[in-house]
Amino acid sequence: METIALHAALDDSSWRLQEQPQVLILGHFDGIHEGHVQVIRHALDYGKQHQLPVGLMTFHPHPKGVFGKPEYEQFITPLSEKKRILGQLGLDRLYVVHFDLSFAKVTAQQFAEAICRMKVKHVVVGFDYRFGHGGEGTAQLLQEWGKGCFTVDIIPAHNDVETAVKVSSTRIRESLLQGDVVNANRLLGRTYIIRGEVVHGDARGRTMGFPTANVRAEEAYVIPANGVYAVKVLVHETWHDGVLNIGLKPTFKTGETVQSVEAHLFDFDQDIYGETVTVALMSYIRPERKFSSIQELIAQITADSEEARQRLSTMEKVPAVTIGV
Repeated sequence: METIALHAALDDSSWRLQEQPQVLILGHFDGIHEGHVQVIRHALDYGKQHQLPVGLMTFHPHPKGVFGKPEYEQFITPLSEKKRILGQLGLDRLYVVHFDLSFAKVTAQQFAEAICRMKVKHVVVGFDYRFGHGGEGTAQLLQEWGKGCFTVDIIPAHNDVETAVKVSSTRIRESLLQGDVVNANRLLGRTYIIRGEVVHGDARGRTMGFPTANVRAEEAYVIPANGVYAVKVLVHETWHDGVLNIGLKPTFKTGETVQSVEAHLFDFDQDIYGETVTVALMSYIRPERKFSSIQELIAQITADSEEARQRLSTMEKVPAVTIGV
């Protein structure tokens, strides 16, 4: 899959690079959840039927983050993760538009005209797609303005089978921030992951008999709620069961504001400092809390580990972190 950076100025030459007609998917696609996949697969089917390459246009950073909502400075799928998943799905191109306050001033009609200049012959969007300054453009307007240049397919909402409510990035984000990774995974259609480098920490876990991998996220992931989780961790192409603590380590520190992500891998004794690992969050066990003594903390970690082992024993050995194609 080719990645093409588009600049905010619509008259920039990067918007006119394509020489062949193409299909284009429009949207932000944070999470690439089951609703997004439905839109993408529709476009891929159209491209196959009409022998056209298929591209997807996304925006980075998140528009809501640019408008001062700090919670949107973190992503369910940071850009490198988004590229990985979209490549698996079989897209030909990924257009990444640098979103800033200048681009936010582009009108809906200006944006539609820019899409036409990209030799787009067919556009696929979700039913609630909005574009242009202040979100003034709708999917229906895009259909109207595209006449004579491109056609538009509007894909209906994909509802969660359990609740009959629309699957959305907002619901997934809320589930993660509440610690409900089981629900987040169900809505995603795969297991939520965090990739990062194992870095040196305080080494307290080792002194207590529970060595941990202190994972520094490689990009701005949405970090789930503070607490203890049953996880699977990919190290050197092998998945290992473990227990994860996300939080501020209140037993040892007061006034800490930066979340730590620390995993204890079961039956594991390798030096992995400096290695990149993938943490798959499988199940929430309990909230983080402060303990009155080290002995009490050790007893709780032991209990957490047993609980995690039991839960993980009923789950697939290799977590579903990819999308079936």
